[in-house]
Amino acid sequence: MVITILIALFSLVALMVIHEFGHFILAKKFGAKVEEFGVGLPPRIFGKKIGETVYSFNLIPFGAFVKIHGEEGGVEDYRSFTDKPIWQRFLIIIGGVVSFWVVSAVLLGIVSATWGLPQAVTDEENYNFKEIKIQIAQVLPDSSAEAVGLKAGDILVGFEKVSDVQNFALANKGKEINLTVARGQDVFEKQIVPPMGVALTRTALRQYSWLSAPWQGVRVTSGMTANVVSGWIAALKNALGIAKLPSGLKMEMFGPIGILDLLGQYSKMGASYFFFLISYIAVAMALTNILPIPALDGGKMFFLAIEAIRGKALNCKIEQNITATFFVLLIVFMIFVTFKFDIPRIF
Repeated sequence: MVITILIALFSLVALMVIHEFGHFILAKKFGAKVEEFGVGLPPRIFGKKIGETVYSFNLIPFGAFVKIHGEEGGVEDYRSFTDKPIWQRFLIIIGGVVSFWVVSAVLLGIVSATWGLPQAVTDEENYNFKEIKIQIAQVLPDSSAEAVGLKAGDILVGFEKVSDVQNFALANKGKEINLTVARGQDVFEKQIVPPMGVALTRTALRQYSWLSAPWQGVRVTSGMTANVVSGWIAALKNALGIAKLPSGLKMEMFGPIGILDLLGQYSKMGASYFFFLISYIAVAMALTNILPIPALDGGKMFFLAIEAIRGKALNCKIEQNITATFFVLLIVFMIFVTFKFDIPRIF
């Protein structure tokens, strides 16, 4: 359990380090002085100065940071962030966001050639597939499946096709049947009376050649991006009362604890599924970071847009106060998500 948590935590920190490296490398490229590159958040455990930059390890193991000279404004220096042209500052900021997409595409490319990409397949497809599974994609509310505690993602052991499960359930309609269910590394029995009230999908790992692997990484990352955006739009419409979510689906959020728990579950399913989830998280973090919210990269780009329109930057104190306010609000929101969604879901 401890090792699983450490692997999950290391993976999230690694994503943040790569994100900050995107800022770091472009800041160096454009001649901005990088004062510190930190892994973890202060207080500092130790650090070493190489050239003009301090490389540090810090006590709080959540995230990473890059401190660029003059980033907070009020510094007139040709090596400062604020002295650089707007287009260079934009690229320095967007570099961290793009790094999330890059790491997703690279990871998925490696996964596709090494272990195979997880994907849904039809009963008729059998080309170059490994680890074919019948999984529950959705549990309908007030159904037999919900009553006995079946969950989306559960694997029904002993079946090769979706139609096998459907025929078995139909033949035993109204009678109690035994199902062998796998959830992560746990395997257990469930007694249930059909109809079960589940949507099933047939999943498998499909392996690709190393020649086509880079394209598969880009393709799947693009698909993930579209899925996250469409999910956000559906959730927003639901929150505004414009449209309801599909039957059986509910809106859930994941805070830091929830993400760690999810990574722990996926790590038990094998490398393909674990890195697939890491890639999905990277894509979600990229899209979150470009939202025009102060304290995020998108907020910084928003302030740059205002500067470009006005011909001069906002007062640095005003910008700092707005950013600090939204930072506090984001922390409060994360605490809310943790107690509202993560803790009840896990415990």
